[in-house]
Amino acid sequence: MAQPEQSATSSAAQLPSEVQSRLDANRERHQEELVDWLKIPSISSDSSRRDDVHEAAAWLQRKFEGAGLSTELIATDGFPLLVASTPPVDGAPVALVYGHYDVQPPEPLDLWTTPPFEPSIRDGKIFARGATDDKGQVLTHIHSVCDWVASGHALPLQIKFLIEGEEEVGSQNLEERLPDLADKLACDVVVISDSSQYAPGRPAITCGLRGIATYELFLHGPSHDLHSGSFGGAVANPAMALCQMLASMKNADGSIAVEGIYDDVAAIPDIEREAWKQLGADDAEFANSVGASELHGETGFTTDERRWARPSLDINGLTSGHQGEGVKTVLPAKASAKFSFRLVPDQDPKRLTKLLESHFEKHCPPGIRWTLKPDHGAGAMLADANSRFAKAASVAIEQAFGTAPVMIREGGSIPILARFQEVLKCDCLLLGWGQGDDAAHSPNEKFSLDDFHRGIQASASLWQSIASV
Repeated sequence: MAQPEQSATSSAAQLPSEVQSRLDANRERHQEELVDWLKIPSISSDSSRRDDVHEAAAWLQRKFEGAGLSTELIATDGFPLLVASTPPVDGAPVALVYGHYDVQPPEPLDLWTTPPFEPSIRDGKIFARGATDDKGQVLTHIHSVCDWVASGHALPLQIKFLIEGEEEVGSQNLEERLPDLADKLACDVVVISDSSQYAPGRPAITCGLRGIATYELFLHGPSHDLHSGSFGGAVANPAMALCQMLASMKNADGSIAVEGIYDDVAAIPDIEREAWKQLGADDAEFANSVGASELHGETGFTTDERRWARPSLDINGLTSGHQGEGVKTVLPAKASAKFSFRLVPDQDPKRLTKLLESHFEKHCPPGIRWTLKPDHGAGAMLADANSRFAKAASVAIEQAFGTAPVMIREGGSIPILARFQEVLKCDCLLLGWGQGDDAAHSPNEKFSLDDFHRGIQASASLWQSIASV
């Protein structure tokens, strides 16, 4: 992936005055509506929040309909897909904005400074679950389009929206419905804002995302919990076995020890490795930003290479034995772990599942029964950093942020993007307005309000810039 030529703000005209005036006048309203949407606890993985997830979709439907967009709520076996669009423009490209209205669970609640669904503004940042992932970011595009339409000045291209409610649980229903929706969603480019800038004051266009494969491992030993004094040392302990089996998947040098996992890993092109070195990453600063004493990872690769373009393995949760206050000397009957892999180009989640089954078969201690449950998986995604749409985005971002964006990859995953490329035959633009320390998926998730407003401005400029290429 070559770095694109430096963009020039002079290659795109300023926004129509009617549009710019409306964007400026509505800054307060933009922020108020963000607060309203963030109050809705739309946790797609929590069955007790089903009504709230539907309400988040209904809130957005009202927003689109109020702006006069053609709007449709498409039912699925889970939560609905919200599709909206502006009128077609003859001879102009078509852009599809993708985002999601569901959010991650907020636990652990005691680590939040303020409640996760009572948005709080501190030091110019808004703190709430979903602030940066993804309500705050996708709302920048919604505001820019709705304000453009309300200004009375015609948009220079057609813009479609596809906002779903199951991104945080794998997008399975969208993936199944996508082929049937291909005509309705037909576009030249998909625009997604669900990632981060490279650093404060350094906006980025993300040209690659890692894929994902998530699992839960269940271990069973005796039929019931046992007294550790009477039976310890004579009966296999599932909690101990779980620790051993999980540890068997990693080597001391930070590499993954599952046999065959690196067979399909695509090498990082030299041109990208050199470009990333020029970004001037500071490991000590990066460690400090996440509160770590030092960094650790696969030997032979830089921090950016490890988190953007190499596979990784992380344990996400552990359960076994006594979890309450105080000591209970028990030999537990069962244990389980949730863990996930981030995958790079050419890796297949289904093949990984077979490799894991062979690995656990070899490393499970005697007296223990195991079951591996795959959850969701998706391949990695790469986009063309030199496409006409990437160049148009570079112009728009430079206009709004005052500096040209850098080209990076991202370690996170948006499972549906590879399918967009496959089914819709379109380009992808990942334009992150957030920051790496926004604590997505963690307590005290936040989003800079300055970046929120700059994102709206960049989005409005993007439509004009795309139409002009």
